[in-house]
Amino acid sequence: MTGHIGLEPSARRLIRGAIVKELRKHRPVHGVTCLADGADRIFAEAVRACRGTFEAVLPVPEIGAAPEEDRDLRDLLRHATDVTKITVPGLPELSYEAASREVVERCDLLLAVWDGSPEGARGGTAETVAFAVSRGKTVERIWPEGARRLQISPFPVPVG
Repeated sequence: MTGHIGLEPSARRLIRGAIVKELRKHRPVHGVTCLADGADRIFAEAVRACRGTFEAVLPVPEIGAAPEEDRDLRDLLRHATDVTKITVPGLPELSYEAASREVVERCDLLLAVWDGSPEGARGGTAETVAFAVSRGKTVERIWPEGARRLQISPFPVPVG
């Protein structure tokens, strides 16, 4: 799974329904996700709704909040069959990129909750989809009619 963070609240139900519909085509279900707030967590909930299992690959930047400080994340982690933490020295985006690439390496099919925009942060959805394609992975894009993103930047933009 890869997908956008910063989803409009009304999009969450639409996306969850679309993910469940796709997962029902692929039984038994075992997913791999970074559990980022947004599409990744919706995916984990959908996997559980389909009586599937999932493993978590967590990007843990050197600077920033520890995953244990996020109560929603903690709750999902209790249901993961495996948790891998990935930290790459330097900018937080490097840890996100490494974790996303690990997700791609572990999957047979990459579900991408993606609006199709080629723009985004390093390690983001567009870059992860491109990496999956370069690795010969099958990618299934999910973006239901009516889904919208919030207009926020997920990472601080360096100046200079």
